[in-house]
Amino acid sequence: MKNISLHYLSVLSTLLFIVFCGGSEETEESSKTYRIHIVSSEEWGGTDHQGEYKMQIPEFITVHHSGEDWDRNRDPREFLVNLQKWSRSEKEWIDIPYHYVIDFDGNIYAARNPDYPGDTNTDYDTEGHLLTCLIGNYENLIPNDNQIEALINVLTWQCQEFNIKPGTLKGHKDYTDTACPGKNLYPYIANGYLLKEINTRLGNVILEK
Repeated sequence: MKNISLHYLSVLSTLLFIVFCGGSEETEESSKTYRIHIVSSEEWGGTDHQGEYKMQIPEFITVHHSGEDWDRNRDPREFLVNLQKWSRSEKEWIDIPYHYVIDFDGNIYAARNPDYPGDTNTDYDTEGHLLTCLIGNYENLIPNDNQIEALINVLTWQCQEFNIKPGTLKGHKDYTDTACPGKNLYPYIANGYLLKEINTRLGNVILEK
């Protein structure tokens, strides 16, 4: 009888160890998840992509700008709705060319589904790239602190969410003859600032690749 009781105590101790240790491990792991707020396409008034298109596995992070002068009083959601309509009617693309868009206040919007390559008016192959665009023309404009913070956040999140190496970060102009993402935004890429901040924020998160 004594041996049976000791056996049950041993089993109970093992179960308690698994429950408590397993729980703490899950908490530690979940704390490593980099969380940001992204406005969904449904929230800004977008609709699902149209037509059939090849799929992709994201491997690179690439920064763009929209390249047009911007009225600060303009509603970015209206801009996205109009861009989506233009992309489909005029360009015959399945959706907005970019996967994520950042406005002047640092809000991040979901655009094209990341499962599908983006589009561009230039000649570089976008397959495997996640395209993130800042609204505005940064040949003329200076990106503000909110925008840069949002850009760091969304790129950091992309690296973790899609298991992408931070070192793949480049600007549109690194792939083709273009000024995009603009002379006032590109230096944040070229001087290593964005990469440094991304690596810092990733912290102890281990990327498999």
